[in-house]
Amino acid sequence: MKLTDLDVIVTAPPAPGWGGRYWILVKLTTDSGITGWGECYASSVGPDAMTHVIRDVFERYFLDENPENIERLFRRTYSSGFTQRPDLTVMGAFSGLEIACWDILGKDRDRPVYALLGGLMNERLRAYTYLYPLDHHKVSDFWTSPEMAAETAAEMVRRGYTAVKFDPAGPYTMRGGHMPAMSDISMSVAFCKAIREAVGDRADLLFGTHGQFNTAGAIRLGQALEPYSPLWFEEPTPPDNIDDMARVARNVRIPVATGERMTTKAEFAAVLKTGAAEILQPALGRAGGIWEMKKVAAIAECYNAQMAPHLYAGPVEWAANIHLAASIPNLLMIETIETGFHDQLISSSLKVEDGFVTPPTAPGLGIEVNEPLARARPYTDTGLHLQMQDAPCDYVNGNSFEGGAPPKT
Repeated sequence: MKLTDLDVIVTAPPAPGWGGRYWILVKLTTDSGITGWGECYASSVGPDAMTHVIRDVFERYFLDENPENIERLFRRTYSSGFTQRPDLTVMGAFSGLEIACWDILGKDRDRPVYALLGGLMNERLRAYTYLYPLDHHKVSDFWTSPEMAAETAAEMVRRGYTAVKFDPAGPYTMRGGHMPAMSDISMSVAFCKAIREAVGDRADLLFGTHGQFNTAGAIRLGQALEPYSPLWFEEPTPPDNIDDMARVARNVRIPVATGERMTTKAEFAAVLKTGAAEILQPALGRAGGIWEMKKVAAIAECYNAQMAPHLYAGPVEWAANIHLAASIPNLLMIETIETGFHDQLISSSLKVEDGFVTPPTAPGLGIEVNEPLARARPYTDTGLHLQMQDAPCDYVNGNSFEGGAPPKT
């Protein structure tokens, strides 16, 4: 069996666009007629440029190769151009292609992907959700309203979720880590207080920051949140200085989680070695694919650390996350995004039920991609999947993080 063809589809979810401005789907075909789907969570260059990167990686290393040779394909791509070091863009291309190879292998053997990764470890996967506005909420007010966030949290718990994530702590900017405004600390405390009162001990609080803060600022904020016992303090400092994140971990009594902007075992192992985090959050469409993150999970076991696959993308990456999560012993939970478009794009083939996901038994990733729907919504804007703001933290008027990168309406 050999890989013979690649198709790349850039699809744009409708407003409000939870999951980013666009998703890059890849479709591989073999000489035996089997097709496999993957997703490249790559946002450092625009989708047109990224499509060329994906095609270049495919034509150099995947074309006419047996999709079974995952390790060989990884080493070829990781070494591309005399590098042999983590490269977020190239690994983003590789990751989607690698996921598609696993989909092919599972279909060829009539087995779900997790069966090829050591078998089923977890029959049910604990899921969590970000807090998004309910239908009756005014979206522009939601991001600075502890009361609305608490109402959404209570509704998510009613639906069965046992963990909810939120990020009221201000902007993430291209300027790197900043000292939080006192108003941002007060707002964060108010969110934690309101949500904790709404859900009691029925759900964990997952506090996100997107790496906004410098080390001292992250410590100040984290210590202010300790009375509400969040399960994690996500990416409290930028991901380019692991030692600083380790300083936060030593000074805040909330477990640190990180990983959505990291790639390959080289970066994740460094996090574990320094004690920077106890919870790893790989995005499989960027981090090196399923096999590389299976290795990371094994390394994490040696440090008594847990895995919580991250999702701010489309449902094909979610499917890959599910198969990894089903196969590892040190799973904490998986992120989910429930929108109509996510569901329709994979023909309702995966579901969250009562706050948990049951791994599929169908071959490969266990999804049916609605290809006509994906092609019917091409991305035509110029923005990246996610974007940093240029403006600095506003210490006078306060700040509002508006939930990611909604497309133009």
